[in-house]
Amino acid sequence: MRKALAIGGIALALLLAGCSSPGTSGPASDAGGSGYSTPSSEASAPAASGTDLMVADTSLGEVVVDDKGMTLYMFDNDTQGGDTSACTGACLQNWPPLIAAGDTPKADGVTGELGTIKTADGRMQVTLNGWPLYYFAGDSAAGDVNGQGVKDVWWVLSPAGERMAG
Repeated sequence: MRKALAIGGIALALLLAGCSSPGTSGPASDAGGSGYSTPSSEASAPAASGTDLMVADTSLGEVVVDDKGMTLYMFDNDTQGGDTSACTGACLQNWPPLIAAGDTPKADGVTGELGTIKTADGRMQVTLNGWPLYYFAGDSAAGDVNGQGVKDVWWVLSPAGERMAG
């Protein structure tokens, strides 16, 4: 009887672990089938520090990151200076937007022009030099740059807000 209860308890623990969101510590996933999990709603929520953008040294050099060190990207299909994002629907599963921590985005070490655009659900997405900013669901740790060059349309940005190709 004890053995059956122990096995049942282990099975229940494994079942519950499988139901938890794997992306709660940052952007996680790609619903497009590349094997990543779905990002949690916390993935695009900045920390309470109030700073939306910072600069971090990565394998690509200095790039723009959020206040937790997660790399941010621009999308070539967006219109620079436009008022909407071209990343919609399933795209947002892979590329969640950076949502502003307050009414006016704040940055530390970033010299490009900050702004916002309204997302389809009414939140304010941070822009840099007119480019809406996104996380990549395939980045799991601060400083990851796995989204660089994806489909030749996703790019990290320099502190000046310029696209870094390559």
